[in-house]
Amino acid sequence: MNNFTVNSIGRVRVSEEGFCVELDKKYIPALQGLDGFSYVQVFWWFDGCDNEASRSSLTVNKPYKKGPEVMGTFATRSPERPNPIALTPAYVTGIDHENGIIYLAYIDAFDNTPVLDIKPYTPSLDRVENPEVPDWCSHWPESNEESGEFDWESEFNF
Repeated sequence: MNNFTVNSIGRVRVSEEGFCVELDKKYIPALQGLDGFSYVQVFWWFDGCDNEASRSSLTVNKPYKKGPEVMGTFATRSPERPNPIALTPAYVTGIDHENGIIYLAYIDAFDNTPVLDIKPYTPSLDRVENPEVPDWCSHWPESNEESGEFDWESEFNF
């Protein structure tokens, strides 16, 4: 088995002012050319689930109310997984190049969460025109924008 070294490039910041990714100073030059992209893909570390028990969890009992009784970790968005990596497409509301801050409309991570990488969202590579999903989740919103209005609380068993 291979082991890899992954380093944080910054942190998610959540405050009364909103959401942002604050880059470590040495990564600020990597922001060049990001202007004009309305969304970025933020890869972050579920640091609260970085323990042996969470990393050993390969199945979960009925996490979704309309889902199967048991699901494999790879069929869920659970933070409990072999490598606690998360991915969030986030709407960019602004970029402070001087201080290395990407302002976001929202991100589903806690304050001080480690950020692993950022990639621009491009429809030619990231968008799937007609994805297929199981029947139990086919009523979920068809876009990130619609998700904000959806009653997600009624979907989960936790």
